[in-house]
Amino acid sequence: MADFTDTLTDKHIAFIDQQPVYFTATAAADARINLSPKGYADSFRVLSATQVAYLDLAGSGNETHAHLAADGRITIMFCAFDRSALILRIYGRGRPVLPQDDEWDALAAHFTLLPGTRQIFVIDVESVQTSCGWGVPMMELQHERDTLRKYHRQADRALWVEKTQGRTKSIDGLPTRATDRFIEGETA
Repeated sequence: MADFTDTLTDKHIAFIDQQPVYFTATAAADARINLSPKGYADSFRVLSATQVAYLDLAGSGNETHAHLAADGRITIMFCAFDRSALILRIYGRGRPVLPQDDEWDALAAHFTLLPGTRQIFVIDVESVQTSCGWGVPMMELQHERDTLRKYHRQADRALWVEKTQGRTKSIDGLPTRATDRFIEGETA
């Protein structure tokens, strides 16, 4: 049976801290539903019982940014794959914060920036749902993929900025804002 709360509890936060993968879902009118898996253990932060944030690395598109700018709704889902079954969903309203935005420095201080970080999504929690997760398989994490970080560590800065400046539309033609900085992040 599902349980709802208005905020994240200490028990929720402890569960989130243990998960190596999470999923984000957004939608906007007349656009495709966007559902993305996210990894990198250091990419998600609980800022308070009513606010969370995660790092977004440049990749194949920028749908979450476009949907949040158009509609604001976002769902984040965590699943337990390696112990007692549980699914936790955070329903909220989100917004992108880019390196050129005034609040970037204070927000970025909560993270170890990764190569290719293009923005941080901040989500105001509206409700939290937990459910059984009995249908989720048991799986074992081998390791994180380094491919995306490696790609960004080797990227040409000037070309990267030029490429990202040209990406100001989602796949459905919704507007996005491009970052104006190449984030080098970690060196290891």
